[in-house]
This record gives sequence, structure tokens and C-alpha cells, in this order.
Amino acid sequence: MSIDINVHKNDLPDDLKLGNVIAVDGEFMGLNVRRDPLCLIQISSGNSDAHIIQLDRSKYKAPNLVNILKDENTVKIFHYGRADLAHIKYYLKTETNNILDTKIASKLARSYSDNHSLKGLIKEFLNIDISKQFQSSDFGGNLTPSQLKYCANDVIHLHKIHEELKKILERENRIELYKNCLKFLKTRVDLDLALFKDDIWSH
Repeated sequence: MSIDINVHKNDLPDDLKLGNVIAVDGEFMGLNVRRDPLCLIQISSGNSDAHIIQLDRSKYKAPNLVNILKDENTVKIFHYGRADLAHIKYYLKTETNNILDTKIASKLARSYSDNHSLKGLIKEFLNIDISKQFQSSDFGGNLTPSQLKYCANDVIHLHKIHEELKKILERENRIELYKNCLKFLKTRVDLDLALFKDDIWSH
């Protein structure tokens, strides 16, 4: 598959049109939100394109990106959005609205599997093997072609994967459960940012 990868410094271009359903992912220096800064946001319109924004970490000023993320009329598809949304809220100081999440969808739809990784979903639904070699690499500096390809692979397949998962959720009468889980996602992120990491529903 040929991928159109575009790298943008600091923000998305003013005139870029991505449509009303986009896939979104972020790359950080680690998983501790307060310690490990948000480095990149990558976005795909679902047309084998990836727009990778290298954020200015001195001020995190990206008004075009923020406008898209908070836009209620633009659907954002994440895979394990919990981590991305926490970093976005902490560093870009914005809510992300109208969210879908392929990991939540997979856990509800694919009860026949205990593998809900993006790599596994791409293999099952698209029969494509992607490399996760650069999952743990330094995204804070200059990016290599291999890192850019890794970032692109994290978003270019999400539209199709979500479409396939939605079919299973509807068939198995779990779509309303999925929608209700999405409603709680922002609260789960707020709990993370407030340092409540444990399951508050446990005994």
C-alpha cells in the first residue's frame, strides 16, 4: 500500500481539508502524562494519507489542530484513546469531542480473542502485518523514515477497522454498550489526570 505521508511543523496548514471522520493518534516520550511530553499528533482522513504534526513543545500552540479536535461535528477514531486524550488535554489544553475507539470496540465485539492490539486488528481485518519495532523509540527529535511509517500505520487503517468492529457490535447487540462506554471515556481520562489509576468500581 502506498501511503501519502506529510509532516507539518507546529500545526496543521490553514487550508487542509480532512473530511468529517478522521483517525487520530499521538506519540509521547513515555506514558506518564506529567513527566513525558506529547511530541506528535498524526491524523488520517482514511484515504491512505497521514498528516504528522511535530508540536512545538515550548508553547504547544496549534490552533488549527485544536479546532479540529474539539469540533463536535468531526468524528475522531482512536485506538486506546485514553492515553492520547490525557496527553492532548494536559498539553494542548483542549477537550477532544465526538470520539470513537477501536480498542474499546474490540474488547466488546471480539470476546473470542484476548488480543486487542492494533497490530492484531490490522492482521485480522486487513490481513496486513505491520511492524511495531518503533513503538518504543524517541519521537522527540528528528524523525527517521521508519518512524514516520510507524506513525502513519497507527492511523491509516482505523477507519476500516472501526467499520468492521461496528458490524460485529450491531450483530451481537452490543452497540449501545459501546456507545455508553464512549460516554465514560472522558471521565476515565479526568480520573487519570487526577491520579486515580485504580478501578474505582473495585471493592
